[in-house]
Parts: sequence; C-alpha cells; structure tokens
Amino acid sequence: MIDLETPLKGKGLKIVFTEGKDLRMMKAAERLRDKKLLVPVLYGNRTELEKLADSHHICLDGMMILDPDEFQDHEAMENRMLELRKGKADRATVKTWMKKDAYFCTMYVEMGYADGLLGGSTNSTADTLRPIMRLVKTSPGNSIVSSCFLMCKQEKEYIFADCSLNIKPNVDELVEITLQSAQSAKTFGMKPRVALLSYSTYGSGHGEDVDMVKEVATRLKRLPLDYEVDGELQVDCALNKDVAMLKAPDSKVGGCANVLIFPDLNAANIGYKLVANLGGYEAYGPILQGVRLPMNDLSRSATIDEIYTMALITAMQKLNLNR
Repeated sequence: MIDLETPLKGKGLKIVFTEGKDLRMMKAAERLRDKKLLVPVLYGNRTELEKLADSHHICLDGMMILDPDEFQDHEAMENRMLELRKGKADRATVKTWMKKDAYFCTMYVEMGYADGLLGGSTNSTADTLRPIMRLVKTSPGNSIVSSCFLMCKQEKEYIFADCSLNIKPNVDELVEITLQSAQSAKTFGMKPRVALLSYSTYGSGHGEDVDMVKEVATRLKRLPLDYEVDGELQVDCALNKDVAMLKAPDSKVGGCANVLIFPDLNAANIGYKLVANLGGYEAYGPILQGVRLPMNDLSRSATIDEIYTMALITAMQKLNLNR
C-alpha cells in the first residue's frame, strides 16, 4: 500500500468532515487525530457533536468543531459566494445555501479556513458536488472535473479513470482525464505508465470507439510529457508482459501500465468493481480530479477505514497543490 501517512506528519493540515455527526466520520477523525496526521474539522452543532462523542467515549481534544452558529464571518462568506456566482445568485439564495452543510463547508475551505473537504457519508453525490461545481469549479488549465480510483493490493497500485463522473467523454475530455489521472498518480508517489484502453490493440479491432482512443493517443504523444503513454491497448496487453510481447512488443507501457484510462463510464465503473470484488483490491475513491481545491465525495456506504484513507488522500492532494 502506498504510504499516505508519513508525508503528512507534522504538516497540521485541516480537513473538514461535512457530516461531522456521522459516527463513522467522527471515529475516522479520532484515528487521524491520534496518529497526528492532520487536524480534523467536524461540521455540526457543538452540543450535538459533544453529546455524540461522549456517548461513544470519543475525546474531541485536538479536533476542531465547525459550528455554523458560532462562525463570525457570515457576511464575508455571503459576499464571497456572491462574487463567485457573478450575478447568477442573489443574497437571499446564498443565505439559503449557507444553511446547508455541503455549501457552508465548501465555502469554509474556499475562503482558506481549512485545507480540504471530505463529504458524502450521508449526503448524496449530487448534493456534495453541486456546491463544489458552483463555487470552486476547475483548477487553471482544466475544463472538466473527472474522477479516479486508487486500486491497491499488497504492493500493487493502480489508478483507474474515469469511474464515476464522465459518462461518454469525447476526445478532448479523454485527453484531459488522462492528464489529470497521471497527475493523481504522481500525487501518490507513483511514476505514471499510462495505458489508453480499448477492445483493440494497435489496430486489431475497428470502429468509432477505437478511432477515438487512437486520436487521444496521438494528441497525448505530441505533448512534452515526462511519462509514457500508449494506446490503443487491450487491458491484457496493458497488464500482462507475455501478452504485450505478442501484441505490442515495442510498447513502453505494455505489460507494466499502472494508470488505466477507460474509454467511457460503463467500462470504467464495471472494471474497477470487477477488480475490487473478484481480484481482492481495495478501491479508494472516487477521487476528484481537476478541482481547484482538494475536495472529495464518499460513498454513503463508506466504512471507517475508507473514510480514514480518503481523508489522507484529500490531504495529499493539498500537499501536491503546495509544491
């Protein structure tokens, strides 16, 4: 497993847990606090959070409580929201938004009070992502937000993308997803070796989908990248050296790819779940890519361990932004 802990020790990064009163969130925060890896910021009513913690013998020392009723800069937050929306929302609208945990926590990070956000343990993906897309938007040089999963088993690690957001990306979008995914690999200390997946290897199959992946490969190979990209490749050719020697003997990625770019959401979502359920890999994600600030969404079925790891991933994204 990639070491997500050592780089964070002593950094004091603050990660907001949008659903602070979710016991899973609180227990993950407790573990992160105990290991001194980051400063958890639990959103919610202080009295309710303290009562929940006390009933489960959780000490909140070393954590921050973000109680919206205690927040002193409501007017500044409203003004910043109005500025970000640029005439697309009035003050009455932003006042309503500020009463919602996802909006309030998104703005708390956007205004620099904390370093990243982790939500979605009880909120839907739509409710978690909507304020991010409206208020934070994409980072410079990016036009879309995508997602990846970090797939881990013992000493093996892979990035799979895009497994949860872009349904049928076009050529431009697939190029951007590839660049974002390679950057995610670097964030986790991996040297990207990127395979653009298809049902065809070097023209063994035909069709519009194959042509699209070929065009993506052509465009990427024109860029001054510091890592290898190849495609189109079938997944066995990307991962199995013996197969690669037969189908693509000159490929620098064949047989050793660690960043797998799927042609569409159907393939990617099915692919990561097959590997997780049949291959025994841990699947961490979805990890948001292309967002201006480190913010991530959880599955509502996320375990304490998964919340813990996603908090570390969010903090690692912040470290990468600071480089």
